Amino acid sequence: MLSAARLKLTDDESLATFEMDLSAQIWQVKYIGSEVATGLWGIKYTRRPVEILVKVAKSLPVDEALPQCNLKVSTEGVSIDILTPESKARSWKHPIDTISYGVQDLVYTRVFAMIVVKDEQHPHPFEVHAFVCDSRAVTRKLTFALAAAFQDYSRRIKESGEQSKTDNITPQRQKFAIDLRTPEELQEGANEETEA
Repeated sequence: MLSAARLKLTDDESLATFEMDLSAQIWQVKYIGSEVATGLWGIKYTRRPVEILVKVAKSLPVDEALPQCNLKVSTEGVSIDILTPESKARSWKHPIDTISYGVQDLVYTRVFAMIVVKDEQHPHPFEVHAFVCDSRAVTRKLTFALAAAFQDYSRRIKESGEQSKTDNITPQRQKFAIDLRTPEELQEGANEETEA
């Protein structure tokens, strides 16, 4: 299924339309890991966890690499299949209504990070998952794919008049966003916030 999505890409590019195959896209990436986040959405809540995860990844022994994984983005959500040399492959899924934010990191531009919201019984309700892509362009495309999935989910909810099955967990969970600003634009925004 193709869906046209209208998203503001940059100040120089007015609203642009792009088509995204929403049936499912699989990205081959390296999984950096997950870390607790202190907020629901925004670069300010992904930056510190990404810094921690990258620092840990850089300190891995030379003979130990980040695990390869297939990251599948669809209108239903994101599934992660860790591909390990051993027979113990791990996989898990995050439904689209449990992902609150996704972004291409502003410092490590090959890193895609997303915030996943856990249920209210979980001691840390927000968790950042981070992935290293082959290039900055691939990271950007992955971000667009999740944006298209969010947009489709929002459209389906409006059309059906339904509430998300998890809306009873917390009203904040209804918010979700993809930051489509370039890393340079994100940095400018962060600089402006610290000057104010």
